[in-house]
Amino acid sequence: MALPLPRPLSGEFWRRLLRRDAPESGPVLLHRKRIYVLPSANGLKLGVLLIAMLIGAINYNNSLGYLLVFLLATLALLSAVHAFINLNGLRLRGGHPTGVFAGEPLHFPLSVENPGPRARSAVVLRQGDEPVNLDLEPGQGRWIELERVSERRGRLALGRITIETLYPLGLFRAWGYLNLDIQGLVYPRPADERGLPPQLFSDESGGGELGRGSDDFLGLRPYHPGDSPRHIHWKALAREQGVLSKQFGGEQSRRLNLEWDLLPGLDTEARLSRLCRWVLEADEAGLSYGLRLPNLSIPPAHGDRHRERCLEALALYGEAP
Repeated sequence: MALPLPRPLSGEFWRRLLRRDAPESGPVLLHRKRIYVLPSANGLKLGVLLIAMLIGAINYNNSLGYLLVFLLATLALLSAVHAFINLNGLRLRGGHPTGVFAGEPLHFPLSVENPGPRARSAVVLRQGDEPVNLDLEPGQGRWIELERVSERRGRLALGRITIETLYPLGLFRAWGYLNLDIQGLVYPRPADERGLPPQLFSDESGGGELGRGSDDFLGLRPYHPGDSPRHIHWKALAREQGVLSKQFGGEQSRRLNLEWDLLPGLDTEARLSRLCRWVLEADEAGLSYGLRLPNLSIPPAHGDRHRERCLEALALYGEAP
């Protein structure tokens, strides 16, 4: 008769042992099945010391030696229980990270809540080698930020994080692993070359010369003697980009078309980097601009939401929906 496999050898056991759990959405509660407890380095040293003391007590038949050994061993085991209790019942949930450009650190907001009546001390959260320490009073919750450096554009997941504690005596380490479903966007790194080429502009009303009124802002051009000081772009001057004047149109308005095909001869990442720079400059100048990629066309608009939509399209270019 075939015997059933022991429970420790089940698929769930090996999945947890190899830490291959899928990302979890929503609040995650730490409980006894997610918390591990093992002696720390100091705990192992104490264990060796207690064994030596026990051998000495047996050798000399010293009752006080027995008492001291068992008393210290009991305190050590109680510290393991308190280390487990210090993590048990904590609730964690993630927030929405703000997008960054490639090469910049991406900050993931994370809420740690203590719903129980017991204070939690010396709790450490770690993603990589950067620890975050916190203490929680009963019923208290705190928002922290975990940081990951973005190396390339696209989606960046927080990944597996470790929550641990050595409380109260540092003899036992209690820890657990979390894989929260938190992702942030990494935009392409903006190109160093600044300035919007004139061929990007298109007329809205069909032919005719550009007016020189003050109805619509068209863009920036080099300063000409006699230009009004009110039309000088002082931010560009502060960034040492030269003296530029704001150009306005009268009855005829123009929109900016940021198109993939306007950058022949460049590879994919170089095109995305240049388009990212154009999006930022057009947004800073208050222009109405659109973005056209081989697989996506965004109609002209302006504002923060439109800028984020264009940057997101550049970040996710080439990825499957």
